[in-house]
Amino acid sequence: MFVDQILVHLRSGDGGAGVASFKRQRGKPRGRAEGGSGGDGGNVIIFASDRVGTLLDYQRRPHRRANNGTHGSGDLRHGRVGEDETLGVPVGTVIRDPDGTVIADLAQPGQRVTVVKGGRGGKGNAALVSRANVAPNFAEQGEYGETRDFVFELKLLADAALIGYPNAGKSTFVSRVSAAKPKIADYPFTTLEPNLGVVEIDDRRFVLADIPGLIEGAADGKGLGHAFLRHAERARALVVLLDPSPLQEADCLEQLRVLRFELAAHNPALAARAEVVAVSKLDLGEVDSTVDRLRTDGIEPYLFSAVTGDGVEVLLHAIADAVERAERDAPPDEGFQLHRPVPPTFAIERHGDRWVVTGRLAERAVALDDLTKPEAADYAARRLASAGVDSALREAGAMPGDEVQIGEIVFEFSDDF
Repeated sequence: MFVDQILVHLRSGDGGAGVASFKRQRGKPRGRAEGGSGGDGGNVIIFASDRVGTLLDYQRRPHRRANNGTHGSGDLRHGRVGEDETLGVPVGTVIRDPDGTVIADLAQPGQRVTVVKGGRGGKGNAALVSRANVAPNFAEQGEYGETRDFVFELKLLADAALIGYPNAGKSTFVSRVSAAKPKIADYPFTTLEPNLGVVEIDDRRFVLADIPGLIEGAADGKGLGHAFLRHAERARALVVLLDPSPLQEADCLEQLRVLRFELAAHNPALAARAEVVAVSKLDLGEVDSTVDRLRTDGIEPYLFSAVTGDGVEVLLHAIADAVERAERDAPPDEGFQLHRPVPPTFAIERHGDRWVVTGRLAERAVALDDLTKPEAADYAARRLASAGVDSALREAGAMPGDEVQIGEIVFEFSDDF
């Protein structure tokens, strides 16, 4: 089964909790703080691997998650960092948000991107010691990991792509010039998925992709080929295959016009791609008038028959020439990674009679193991004030006595806050 687009659900690991612990010493009732910090949660990382050929494994198991960090313990023992979930995808995979935003285009082997970061491990009380609090009796909780959905979209890496109407002879051509064995029949739309074949001619070699047949309106979703137009985007050269047989309602000149239009409508860059125009089914003996009309329009096509082999070798050399020219003229595809702007540290919204503060900075400030302890509550208040949350609440219109919620914590706002 060929899978070229899949929705996956990824979750990073939770951070481990820090611990409040003391080393008992004579003359010091509480002793020295020695609570270890929790380990950070694992990240979810996606990398392009030339050992992975399909996305089929993600269709079978679309839910993946990284490991959690472990909790800290006494005697300054810190928790282990959670193991990352590293996911290999085929070279040429595009990572998108569900809304369509491209996160990364992994066009080169070894390229990687961290798509979901793990939760930070909580600090133990040993890490919270300061001049203002020399013996803290509290520790931080670990942060939860994130859950996010992504779309993996595979664009095949081929040197040349065969473009043509349904039943134009693309699959027959690929099966003759390579070891690929696509489905072949005498009715339209027999090719329901792209096929790749490695072609060797003399001392030259290239990868040829058979794209399912296109018809007019394909770029707008008509027919079957529109779902596979993305695979032509990676090809260095396009081989436009024209069918002169009476089975096609459009003549070769009209086929060429439609195919060029649909390619440009899908992606304007395809209009400038190196192109080889070929007329198939030379064995039918019905190509003379077709060739004359193409030549009148300034097009010199290559004529061949995949059944008899006539003209095949000349066409393969022409495709190899086009691929080599494209390699010389075009810069290498370096891939792409989206660097998102740093999100706001916190945000404030009014929900009914309650103010809701969201954001990692604010949630981190109150993520302590026991806020009923006066020392922990004072510490959280100082951190919120330092982060500017209390002044932002006042500017938003919060009044003493109003309820404020941060994460699962709800408290009353006051001027002393």
